[in-house]
Amino acid sequence: MKRKILTMLREEKDYVSGQEICEKCVVSRTAVWKAIRSLKEEGYEIEAVTNRGYRLVSAPDVLTEAEIGSRRRDLWKDAPLAVYPVTDSTNIQASRMAESGAPEGTLVVADAQKSGKGRLGRHWETPSGVSLAMSFVLKPSYPPGKASMLTLIAALAGKRALKRLAGVDAQIKWPNDIVLNHKKICGILTEMEMTLESASIRQIIVGMGFNVQQNQFEAELADKATSLYLETGRKFSRAELACLVMEEFVEAYRIFEEKLDLSFLQDEYNSCLAGKGEKVRILSGQEEWTGTSLGISPQGALLVKDDQGEIQEILGGEVSVRGLYQYV
Repeated sequence: MKRKILTMLREEKDYVSGQEICEKCVVSRTAVWKAIRSLKEEGYEIEAVTNRGYRLVSAPDVLTEAEIGSRRRDLWKDAPLAVYPVTDSTNIQASRMAESGAPEGTLVVADAQKSGKGRLGRHWETPSGVSLAMSFVLKPSYPPGKASMLTLIAALAGKRALKRLAGVDAQIKWPNDIVLNHKKICGILTEMEMTLESASIRQIIVGMGFNVQQNQFEAELADKATSLYLETGRKFSRAELACLVMEEFVEAYRIFEEKLDLSFLQDEYNSCLAGKGEKVRILSGQEEWTGTSLGISPQGALLVKDDQGEIQEILGGEVSVRGLYQYV
C-alpha cells in the first residue's frame, strides 16, 4: 500500500485527499493514516492539511520496494521488483528469480552486496547506504552472438541516467565501465545463461553498480574510483537513479531488438568513448599489443588501428583494454 500511496503523491504533485487514497487502495481511513505515519517514520516529509489531504514534500535516500516502485515509469514497471537491505549479489538473486519463472524486466536492487562480481572474475563489494547495486532480467529470442552488445547498451543507459540525474557528462570505458574525470563511477557485468538442449539463450542478467554517496575511498582506490557526491558535492536519490537507468535501457533495448546491432547509437557511444583517438594497450591472455582506439563498430567491437596500420576488431570476453585508466 505504501508504494501505491507514494505513486499517487508523486503523480499528483499537489494534495491528494484521504478519501481518494482510500478508494484507490481499497482500505480504510485508519489504514491510510497508519501507512502515512509509517512513511514519515522512514524519513518522508508528508504534509497533511485538513480538507485538502496529503502532499509529498521530500523523500529520503532509501532503497525500498515502495520508493523504487513508486518512481518507475518504464515499460517494465509492472514486472517483479525485489529490494534487499543486503544480499550476496543482485546478479545471483536475479538469476534465481529468472530460473523460477520471473519474466523479462524483473529488477533486483540491493543497498549492499557482499559477493558481487566484476568483469574477468574481479570482486565488487557494494557498501551500505552509499552505493546502488541493481540487476535486471532479459529473456531474448535473438542469437547468443548478439548478447555482448547489451553491455554497451547498459553503459550508455547509465551515462544518460547520470546526465539526467546530476547533470554530469560521464564517459564510457569500453566495454563495461562508466568513468568521470578519469575515475570509475559504475561497473557493469552481463551474464548469459544458455539452454543445453538448443544452445539458445535462456536468460541474460545485466548487473550495474554505481558509486553515489561515497565521500572517500580506501587508499588503493582513491585515484581509481569516484562517486556522484565527490564529483558534485551533492547527494542524490539512488532510487531515482535506478529508475532513470531502467527508462534509458528499455528505450534503447526496444530499438536494439528490432535492429540487432548498435548502428542506432554508434555515433552517440563514440562521442563519449574514453580514450577514443588515443593509444591503448590490448591484453588477451599472454598476448599484448598497442594501437589507437577508433571507436566501436555496429556490432559493438572496439576498432583499434595497430602499429602496422591495420584495423583490428576487439571483442569483449577475456580481453582488457588499457589506456589512461589504470584501475582495470
